[in-house]
Amino acid sequence: QVQLVESGGGLVQAGASLRLSCLASTGTFSVYAVGWFRQTPGREREFLAAIDWTGAQSVKGRATISRDNAKNTVYLHMNSLKPEDTAVYYCAAGPQRSWYEDEYDYWGQGTQVTVSS
Repeated sequence: QVQLVESGGGLVQAGASLRLSCLASTGTFSVYAVGWFRQTPGREREFLAAIDWTGAQSVKGRATISRDNAKNTVYLHMNSLKPEDTAVYYCAAGPQRSWYEDEYDYWGQGTQVTVSS
């Protein structure tokens, strides 16, 4: 079982940058692929970025992703934030890097990001 905890959300101004963290409870975190998604009310989760155990990445738009296996942590970076980036941001872990949420076995509770104009 892998427990994931996101942090770094909050209220930010438009144009700012953000770094979200995803901390895993397991010592074998380095073997997992980790993805970041976001969701707004009434909409499906949207893929943002993913990174696998080799460091290979898939990213969308302004997102970048990195991982520090020594700290059991994966980071999501976003710059030039806009009000439409307001959402709950989730990280997820699974066996392979994927754009699809069904490919991930473990999810965090999410962290709210609100971008003010």
